[in-house]
Amino acid sequence: MKKAPWVDKEECISCGLCVANLPDVFRFDDDNKAECYDPAGAPEEEIQSGAIDACPVSCISWDSDLEYLRNFG
Repeated sequence: MKKAPWVDKEECISCGLCVANLPDVFRFDDDNKAECYDPAGAPEEEIQSGAIDACPVSCISWDSDLEYLRNFG
């Protein structure tokens, strides 16, 4: 895995669009903010169009930081 979607939780408005569009990739955390829990849950193209491009506040982006990617095994 070279990159995974990352949610800027300070910008997230909890609209649920990414969770609704890609429930195998995104979920709500305990603070009702979106988070990526399985970047392998959908193809990159679907994540790009269904979450990154669709987010109304543009708080989802790709992250390639090795420390972040370790969260996904």
